[in-house]
Amino acid sequence: MSARPPLPPFDFESAKKKVRMAEDAWNSRDPEKVSLAYTESSEWRNRSEFISGRQEIVSFLQRKWAKELDYRLIKELWAFDGNRIAVRFAYEWRDDSGNWYRSYGNENWQFDENGLMEKRYASINDLPIAEKDRQYHWDALKPRPADHPELSDLGF
Repeated sequence: MSARPPLPPFDFESAKKKVRMAEDAWNSRDPEKVSLAYTESSEWRNRSEFISGRQEIVSFLQRKWAKELDYRLIKELWAFDGNRIAVRFAYEWRDDSGNWYRSYGNENWQFDENGLMEKRYASINDLPIAEKDRQYHWDALKPRPADHPELSDLGF
């Protein structure tokens, strides 16, 4: 098993970097790539779903991004301690009927000694928005540009 730096215990800079790496990976919408940041036996709670292991993570993400079109995500570090990081996030997406949403949530992460996430607990709420109210306009499937506002800057 290879290490996935930064490794715990986290300090402010390493926790912030870990959060941005996760954001960039999720914005790729590549389930296989995203799954490599998790242990083989990673456990998730995502909304009302309980997911265990990389293959279930891949299947979940395939379903998610088939439904949540034009997905763009921003994550923000909330807190950290030792091998745990808490984040808040918001992402925008549309359904296949063209209805737009902004989904808000919090995640609690726990990492193993190799920097792989072994536990992920996510609570998420969806808010319908008008297309004109979208805030995330960078190129799809790319990382958020460095000069794009953070969640706090957007007032989310």
